Amino acid sequence: MAGEALSTSAVSRLVKELRDLQQKPEEGIKVSITEENIADVRAEYEGPAGTPYEGGLFRMKLVVGPEFPQAPPKGFFLTKVFHPNISKTGEICVNVLKRDWKADLGLRHVLVVIRCLLIQPFPDSALNEEAGKLLYEDYEAYAKHARLMTSIHAQAPKRPMPLTASGGANAVNSSNADAQHSTGDSASPAVKKPKGVDKKSAPLKKRGLKRL
Repeated sequence: MAGEALSTSAVSRLVKELRDLQQKPEEGIKVSITEENIADVRAEYEGPAGTPYEGGLFRMKLVVGPEFPQAPPKGFFLTKVFHPNISKTGEICVNVLKRDWKADLGLRHVLVVIRCLLIQPFPDSALNEEAGKLLYEDYEAYAKHARLMTSIHAQAPKRPMPLTASGGANAVNSSNADAQHSTGDSASPAVKKPKGVDKKSAPLKKRGLKRL
């Protein structure tokens, strides 16, 4: 594994940074720790409001190599996204992952810069030439395409609906209760006849009611 090639000091730094990111998360970014491979950092981005990515949930990863922190991690989007600086295979083009990297920069800085890319793309250094060209020539067409890709590939998984009267065990209980109310004795336990009442007394009461 890549994590096994890291030095002890690099692993300690990585663990510290990841815990700090979980305890003090950045806006719109959720980081998860993979204990099996600490060098494979996973993050989820909420599409920034006011961008074509709004409402989407984008998964990405940072792969930390054995030369970290002297060398930057490599970044990849796992969710398909239409963006000038993200290739169709998910590679990310941003200076902080290349020439602007410094050993004292941390993962937090990298993650924030990548989020800024979703807000402000840089078509001059496009990995996706189609997206870069469209952004230059027709922003509305670019935004429409990006929104479409977001709606197809970046929708957050829906949570399972709780069991209600419309389905599941509660539906059986509810339907039985409704049946008891609607059908009377046929769906409910047998009703015992009150003591002291017999068939002969019933018509007498009816006649008495008529005289009132």
